[in-house]
Order: sequence, then C-alpha cells, then structure tokens
Amino acid sequence: MWKNPMFRTIVAIALGAIAGALSRYYVCLGVSQIFSSEMPLGTTIVNISGCLAMGFLTTLFLGKIISIDPDFRLLLLTGFLGSYTTFSTYELDSAKLLHQGSLEPELFYWMGSVVFGLLSLQLGIFVAKWLLNRWQGDRSI
Repeated sequence: MWKNPMFRTIVAIALGAIAGALSRYYVCLGVSQIFSSEMPLGTTIVNISGCLAMGFLTTLFLGKIISIDPDFRLLLLTGFLGSYTTFSTYELDSAKLLHQGSLEPELFYWMGSVVFGLLSLQLGIFVAKWLLNRWQGDRSI
C-alpha cells in the first residue's frame, strides 16, 4: 500500500491538511482571546504568516536549495499551507504570473479573484437565505 505513489500522495496531503486546519483554528482562537478587535486579526495573521511560509518554503524546496522528499513537500505545501490558508496559494500563483512578465493576466487574476470571490460569497448567502425561506414556508403549510 505504501509503495503506491497515489496512496502516499493522498495520505501526505490529508495529514498536512489536518495539521493546517487545526493550526488555523487555534491561531485564530488564540489571537481573538488575546486581542479584542472588530477586524478579523486572527485571519489576517494566518494569511500573512502563511504567505511568509509559502514564499520561504517554495524558495528552498522548489529552487533545489534543499532536497526534500516529494511526499513531504506535498504534506507541507499543499496539505498544511493549503489548509492553513488558501491565501498563500493565491499569492504564490499571483507571483508566478507576475514573474512571467505579463501584467494583464496578473491583474485579471488578482482583481477577478477578489471581485468574483466577493460576488460568489454574496450569491451563496442569497441562495441559502432563499432556500431557507422556501423551506420554512413549505414547513408551515
């Protein structure tokens, strides 16, 4: 079973994701208990620290500065950091586009992610409320 590369990939990403999600939760919880703020300071700290870690680790691992097992790299970068914060992946993708030298795709990706992400969030809220209202209306009949 461990000799199967697909199985190792799944396990590596899953284990990293568990650790990343728990880390995100406890960092946000800890920050909210220490600082009282209307701003989502915990999420901000997670996003910034995730970007720092993504930049640092991808430079070391993908730049061949440090040789690391591909499964462990998946555990750290895709599993842990992907679960800890998707913002770090977003910023890494933005940097890749920027380094390709074409500003137009970078701006479209950057603005499109923000604008369409916010619009999609609002649409999700609208649809959920609409469905709840329909369901509650049907229940009362």
